[in-house]
Amino acid sequence: MSMFSIFGISGSAVSAQSQRLNVVASNLANADAVAGPDGQAYKARQVVFQTVPMGNEGAAGAGVRVDAVTENQTPGRKVHDPANPMADEQGYVTHSNVNAVEEMVNMISASRSYQNNVEVMNTATNLLLKTLQIGQ
Repeated sequence: MSMFSIFGISGSAVSAQSQRLNVVASNLANADAVAGPDGQAYKARQVVFQTVPMGNEGAAGAGVRVDAVTENQTPGRKVHDPANPMADEQGYVTHSNVNAVEEMVNMISASRSYQNNVEVMNTATNLLLKTLQIGQ
């Protein structure tokens, strides 16, 4: 694996984690939502990653890409509030199924992965610069 393929691999991870952070931000923004544009409660979304071979054939490196963004099908929590206009016939309002604690943990994990991959690219840049300085 060449030093330059490190940038492709880490770059793919940075891009994937950026998408993950956007999905987490959307989930957190809708954590208290009662109904979306379709009249249904917001469903938490999760990012699914896929390994992607990087570089020439036979190269050992593999990057990552977002394969899909799926909706969590767990039912949302129901709150008895008959006065709410979104209440069903029994007086229950269905809220989103977003768990704010899980989303915060997911955000921290994505943020750390993003930071680590940026650090990998910075280290590779410094190593390449030191290599060029040896020849001077």
